[in-house]
Amino acid sequence: MLTLLNISNVALIENLRVEFEPGLNLLTGETGSGKSIIVDALGLLVGGRFTADMLKSGTDRAFVEGLFLVSRNADLESKLTAAGLQFDDERPSNEGDSQHDRQPGRDARRESEQRPLELIIRRELSSAGRSKIFINNHLATNALLRELRPFLVDIHGQGDQQTLFDPATHLELLDEFAGSRALREKVASRFQEWALVRDELDSLNRGEAEKLQMADILRFQIQELQKAALEEGEDERLEEERRRLTNVEKLKTLGSESFELIYEDGDSALTRIKQATRRIQELSDYDSNLRGYLEGLESAQATLDDLALTLRDFNDALEFSPDRLADVESRLADLARIKRKYGGSVQSAIEHFSESENRLRDIEHRDEREAELRNQVEAALEKYIASASELHQERIKWSKKFERAVEQELSEVAMERATFDVRISSPEALSEHRGAEVERRFRSTGFDDVEFYFSANKGEPAKPLARVASGGEASRLMLVLKTIAGATEFPRTIVFDEIDSGIGGRVSDAVGAKLKRLSETNQVLCVTHQAQIARFATAHHAVEKHESGKKTVVEIHKLDSRGRVEEIARMLTGSEITDTARRHAKELLKS
Repeated sequence: MLTLLNISNVALIENLRVEFEPGLNLLTGETGSGKSIIVDALGLLVGGRFTADMLKSGTDRAFVEGLFLVSRNADLESKLTAAGLQFDDERPSNEGDSQHDRQPGRDARRESEQRPLELIIRRELSSAGRSKIFINNHLATNALLRELRPFLVDIHGQGDQQTLFDPATHLELLDEFAGSRALREKVASRFQEWALVRDELDSLNRGEAEKLQMADILRFQIQELQKAALEEGEDERLEEERRRLTNVEKLKTLGSESFELIYEDGDSALTRIKQATRRIQELSDYDSNLRGYLEGLESAQATLDDLALTLRDFNDALEFSPDRLADVESRLADLARIKRKYGGSVQSAIEHFSESENRLRDIEHRDEREAELRNQVEAALEKYIASASELHQERIKWSKKFERAVEQELSEVAMERATFDVRISSPEALSEHRGAEVERRFRSTGFDDVEFYFSANKGEPAKPLARVASGGEASRLMLVLKTIAGATEFPRTIVFDEIDSGIGGRVSDAVGAKLKRLSETNQVLCVTHQAQIARFATAHHAVEKHESGKKTVVEIHKLDSRGRVEEIARMLTGSEITDTARRHAKELLKS
């Protein structure tokens, strides 16, 4: 749901801010007042094409910003997460809640799942034709906006009918009408299972000669690494040993001097600490506070004794050996070569050895694995075809009901001579489904292609919707389709611009009622010139254009009950509003 829209320097709009509500939001105003500019700006916000001539005259920068509250959905959240967008779901708890009233784990999780996501989208535009896009203050791409658009906004109006003209939408609408969500999820799950094992089999069969060559390479590498007999941390230990071997004389001198200072000299550290300990013992007889230090002095003696023994052993073990130094340097050179070839460290070479053994084992047992995968592919494909066939039959069954329901409602919106066909095509010879040509038709939504055919006039053959429906007809048809199909799985903002083109009276009333019905499950934003439609508004906004100095200014106002009466009266009579028109407007609002 769109809750807030800010527009700056787009077309005639200098600065405009409008808050929308759930339900049916109506935009009304004189022709040319700027209503459609607001719709166009919303289109820009969700990835529409931008050109420099859209900027307000005399400016070089513009922006459009919107705040959306979006129903939680796994597909939507995965797209946002993949784009690096994170959301903070924590909210402060109610101070009045007692421990008995709350179940922190389950209740918090349920609340998080039900709470909508908040998306702030901002698009900044420049006269150079470039734009910057931000989603929750993170830089984003127009490609991401286009991916998010189906979850946010559905625009139907002057030249913007992509959603209705896309056969993928036709499939969605038919399945919504048929209530096939659970069956579609089953088909999608089985398609995924089949695709995974099929891809693994394809990977196994790809490049037989290449795999044989890889097996030879793996055998050589395994033999080389086996011969190297690597041990984790070996290079670090050898480096330390080499440093000792190349500094024997210096280490002997340091070790001997350290041993003498700590233990052997008559004035050694150990001797002095022992003398100090005896004196502190005597002093502690006179001041008990000193007794606490005796344990530390005894510990220091033990540490120095241990260090002295270690230094003596260290000195005794020091011996320069040219042969050992040569062995160490040779081994280090071998390890350096191995590390360069296999990842830069001994650990990475050990891991490569293990991975190579597994890869070679897979290649050598390829025939067994291939037979196993072929059986899995066949079983998964049979399950997919069974579920997709069941979904196909559901679509066939419901398509005729859908056609009759659409044609019946089209007659109520001044399209009584229109014909509407649902055409479903599916691959032939499913019993021979192993053919690649047939399998290319298999998708997570089943193997059907669904397309709507339409004719607005009696005697004219029905043709693909995108080729025959005008803007006004397409808007009314989408309204009928959306209303019949019921609540969309992912409620969003549905926009209708000039849906009332070429209608009036009873038909306008029927269109308004359908818009109201649709707004119970989706937020609806509608631009209209018809008073019979405007009376159904949950929130009514009037758009005005006037001159201020040398500038043309577009403003929008949310109307209160009195303002609605005046605006609907204007729509009924024109600029000169009469008392009769006001009475008529009040009657419309009451009814």
